[in-house]
Amino acid sequence: MTTQEIRWHGRGGQGVVTANEILAGAALLEGKYMKAFPEFGPERMGAPIRAFARVSDEPIKVHSQVYFPDFVIVLDPTLIGNVNVLEGLKPSGGLVANYPEGTESLKRALETDMDVRAVDATQIALDTIGRPMANTAMLGALVRISDIVKLESVIEELRNKLGVKLPEKVVEKNILSVQRAYDEVD
Repeated sequence: MTTQEIRWHGRGGQGVVTANEILAGAALLEGKYMKAFPEFGPERMGAPIRAFARVSDEPIKVHSQVYFPDFVIVLDPTLIGNVNVLEGLKPSGGLVANYPEGTESLKRALETDMDVRAVDATQIALDTIGRPMANTAMLGALVRISDIVKLESVIEELRNKLGVKLPEKVVEKNILSVQRAYDEVD
């Protein structure tokens, strides 16, 4: 695997940074090199934010934000049409969005024929976690459309990271969210 670059889009408070950290931890579990970092400014709860990750089998020497991602993950469907989420996406890359109207509608909204996929991560989160926190579901969707890390590694890292601050029951609900999105992404 060459270095794979990921860009996340969401809003403050949606768990973008946590999801990116879990992805990075899963890469470490697999013995890969990684860099994961958010882009912070004067953002407030609900303001658009981005986070970036690089995962590689070789040491990573690039320290800038991701300009030409292999994968883009969009947590908030209201960003579609309001933020250029396709900016810099490699022609061979893929985008997965929390978008309840489905993949064909997403392609029309983005006016693209690129590899874009939709998953109703908010509904999955409501069904599994009981709250509209789509971040862990979107991790499952990313794993499904990419070969960055294995699903088992994401689940293990989710247990490691969330298990120290949340009850086991809540952690298990998040794992269900990851698995369902993995299974349901278009």
